[in-house]
Amino acid sequence: MAQAELPDPTDQAVAEESFEALFARLEEVTEQLEAGDVALDRAVALYEEGMTLAQRCQRLLAEAEQRIEQLREAYDGTDAS
Repeated sequence: MAQAELPDPTDQAVAEESFEALFARLEEVTEQLEAGDVALDRAVALYEEGMTLAQRCQRLLAEAEQRIEQLREAYDGTDAS
């Protein structure tokens, strides 16, 4: 039996999703893994997807933090060291 192909989490669609959507999916993946009732190959695929989602969320948070610091410096004239 052929295994259903999982969507590539590095797809353009994932890259364009909001932080909230990515984080919600990450929570779903985490819940499925914590339930422990998935086959090994599915668990590995979920883990891989979760790691990709976590990295994307972290990147979006870092970008937001950097933007906030830039805005703070621009509007306050302060150096956020």
